[in-house]
Amino acid sequence: MNPKRIRLLVVDDSAVARKVLTESLAREPDIEVVGTAPDPYVARDKILELNPDVITLDLEMPRLDGISFLRLIMKHRPMPVIVLSSLTQAGSDMALEALQAGAVDVMDKPAGSNSAWSDGRLADKVRMAAHARVQAPGAVPVRRPAAASPAAEPARSSRRYLSREIILIGSSTGGTEALKEVLVPLRRDLPGICVVQHIPAKFSQALAHRLNQLCELEVREAVDGDRVAPGLVLLAPGGKHLLLNWAAGGYQVRLTEGPPVHHQRPAVDVLFDSAVKAGVGSHCLSILLTGMGADGAEGMLRLRNAGGSTVAQNEETCVVFGMPREAIRRGAVQHVLPLPGISRHIEAHADRMALPAVVSPTAAVSA
Repeated sequence: MNPKRIRLLVVDDSAVARKVLTESLAREPDIEVVGTAPDPYVARDKILELNPDVITLDLEMPRLDGISFLRLIMKHRPMPVIVLSSLTQAGSDMALEALQAGAVDVMDKPAGSNSAWSDGRLADKVRMAAHARVQAPGAVPVRRPAAASPAAEPARSSRRYLSREIILIGSSTGGTEALKEVLVPLRRDLPGICVVQHIPAKFSQALAHRLNQLCELEVREAVDGDRVAPGLVLLAPGGKHLLLNWAAGGYQVRLTEGPPVHHQRPAVDVLFDSAVKAGVGSHCLSILLTGMGADGAEGMLRLRNAGGSTVAQNEETCVVFGMPREAIRRGAVQHVLPLPGISRHIEAHADRMALPAVVSPTAAVSA
């Protein structure tokens, strides 16, 4: 008996896009495009009629925009939605808004009839989405007031670290929202953080900007040659691997366009492996969040074997448990935590790694 095929509904106002999407999946034995719709109103009827497992959704739609339609889906008939978005600043901002509204993944939409989906990426995302845990969108985060400053906060000592201390985070499907949940509660006086999130090129800058608006930490897209610094989160640009070197008493970022690893660029394993080679040893806390596949599992095992601390998000709070599951299976993970507990674990780790307080600032060892 043949296994059940994944039933896909394509929602796009472009007849060309609907044709290209359908044709690119025609040879996939486990996926069936059961219908298409040119706008959300037709799509609503098709959902009731066809009962699809997954929807692909264009955001720029007539009669009702894609974001509004997505929110209605998540309210009345929650199901996995893959958002297709143009590689523009406006498209990137809308894609992030869609992820916040409950979409499980985002994919860049090629212009015209160019079938950029024929490389199998779309099929892989559909398969992932079919197994995703669709979660109700969280509350819209509150931005920090513009007037907020350290002087306005309760007095607390500032932690300082050896310059070897570093935190590494890898994430994929569902990771944009998971990163928000992890990073927003964190204090600014943390060791430097490097993040690899599987995300299309152009979207990463919008993600970094959004996180920077929400976090006490400074968050920005990494630039080749950046120095890792306390209080700074460097996000790998979409389409480029992020590696670490140890130079002149600190970590330096190198960006490359090397071959994809686990079909991904940036890849978590590339970051983790470079950190091992850079000598992070016991000074590294590495974290794997929600995501499909095995990226990061082998690299995390090497980090643990080098003496580092390792954490994986638990299954119950993951959109897709693939990456954490593979790391756990390989024996790479010391702590399996729910998403809300990861921020607390990072803060506790920072407390343990912080240098003892000193009387004179001139006697302190600066990170």
